Amino acid sequence: MMNNLILQIDTSTAVCSVALSENGQTLQVIDLDEPNAHAAKLTILIEEILKQTSRKMQDLNAVAVSMGPGSYTGLRIGVSTAKGLCYALDIPLIAINTLEALFLGYKGQFGLKKDEAYLPMLDARRMEVYSAVYNHDATLERATSAEIIDVDYFNELLLNYHRVHLFGSGADKFQDLFSATDRVDVLSGFKVSAAFLSPLAFDKFQRKEFEDVAYFEPFYLKDFVVTPAKKKVGLL
Repeated sequence: MMNNLILQIDTSTAVCSVALSENGQTLQVIDLDEPNAHAAKLTILIEEILKQTSRKMQDLNAVAVSMGPGSYTGLRIGVSTAKGLCYALDIPLIAINTLEALFLGYKGQFGLKKDEAYLPMLDARRMEVYSAVYNHDATLERATSAEIIDVDYFNELLLNYHRVHLFGSGADKFQDLFSATDRVDVLSGFKVSAAFLSPLAFDKFQRKEFEDVAYFEPFYLKDFVVTPAKKKVGLL
């Protein structure tokens, strides 16, 4: 089997993450969680990960990018960078749903239990999140959607499942809300990583599920909303 080298980018949240995989196995990953990292350091991280693995741009067979949902600005930077590399190197672009990658990252670290549901979550605003629902067979039970979570939100889901697990940047803010029940498990601090894209990217590469580099756009899920700046009232 040929060695297929894929560069992976995830800028869907505050974490700026770059990984390099070969035939679905992660060779190296760099996760950087600091302000303004996407715009200032994404290309630097790409250069660094190639240096760490003794590879060159010309060795790449494809670029995979976390397509969203997530941060509007972050997604635009990640997708624009991925498209630029694919165009310059004349290699295919692979798009991965951010929540699917987050779920597989959780599954790989913690495993899945029968009769329990798993909800990868990305922070939107206030009590809203982008989420999806998977079961213990790793089957998608509810597709990606924007949801407003309150204390009664999981009552219907808990009719069919013994426990639900929440994880990702959107789950962190619900720790106190569900602290009184052991049927809603909130794993705080579980963050996205480009390493989670490895098996999905390789699978799509093998099946030649590539995006049109010229026309591909991130999966924003919701329209970008500009918040008007507050006017400052000067002193007379």
